[in-house]
Amino acid sequence: MSAKHPIIAITGSSGAGTSTVTRTFAHIFRREKITAAVVEGDSFHRYNREEMQAAMADAVSRGNQYFSHFGPEANLFVELETLFRQYGKNGSGTVRSYLHSDEIAAKYGQESGTFTPWTALEANTDLLFYEGLHGAVVTDQVNVAQHADLLVGVVPIINLEWTQKLHRDKQQRGYSTEAVVDTVLRRMPDYVNYITPQFAQTHINFQRVPTVDTSNPFVARDIPTADESFVVIRFAQPRGIDFPYLLRMIHDSFMSRPNSIVVPGGKMELAMQLIFTPMILRMVEERRKA
Repeated sequence: MSAKHPIIAITGSSGAGTSTVTRTFAHIFRREKITAAVVEGDSFHRYNREEMQAAMADAVSRGNQYFSHFGPEANLFVELETLFRQYGKNGSGTVRSYLHSDEIAAKYGQESGTFTPWTALEANTDLLFYEGLHGAVVTDQVNVAQHADLLVGVVPIINLEWTQKLHRDKQQRGYSTEAVVDTVLRRMPDYVNYITPQFAQTHINFQRVPTVDTSNPFVARDIPTADESFVVIRFAQPRGIDFPYLLRMIHDSFMSRPNSIVVPGGKMELAMQLIFTPMILRMVEERRKA
């Protein structure tokens, strides 16, 4: 953790909805004229798309049916912690990008599913912003979580997460239901061992809970809308959080525990704005003083 070079990390599983949180932070950065060094978690995967397929096939041939992007073997955890440590020390670091689509890859003259070369971060940024799978990961070898000044977990209840992943992968990536189910099953041990434990490290968790039936996510025809959901917001350290103010500003919200507030799903982004804006401004002010 660093007052002079703060780090914000958003962590959540594939299909959890971290992009919504990222969009909210982008609005705050733009409005408050804050320059953020943005890091995508996928850029710290160990293998490009073709290499990952080969690595999975090799794992299966050796009897490992659970090799996945969620685990340490398929990621550069040491390099990610090095980036966080180095940025916190002097605001520098080395990053790259993962090129998801043909459209984006064409701008770099590369194929989709590959990485750009490693390059130095932009100098003189106000903070580092990470969004991905492992922003709070802790193993026997690394402790990424200890370097972040603000850790945010995005974790819908599991059936909703699977519903969202199914619809995204089928509609945006052309996968079949069977292929998505196979991915979910393959990732389950790493999900339990490396994704879920992060939410005990985070400072704030956002968990979306649908108010409609998602008992069989694999046959759901659509994703529950924001208005068909509530969001449970849990603070690891509630001291200093102005809950009466949040309750006044967010209609139909209520406290479920002393450290948790529940808001209508359609008010999640408003809640994020109200919660994160003063936190970010305080970070920037402390940075300037430092």
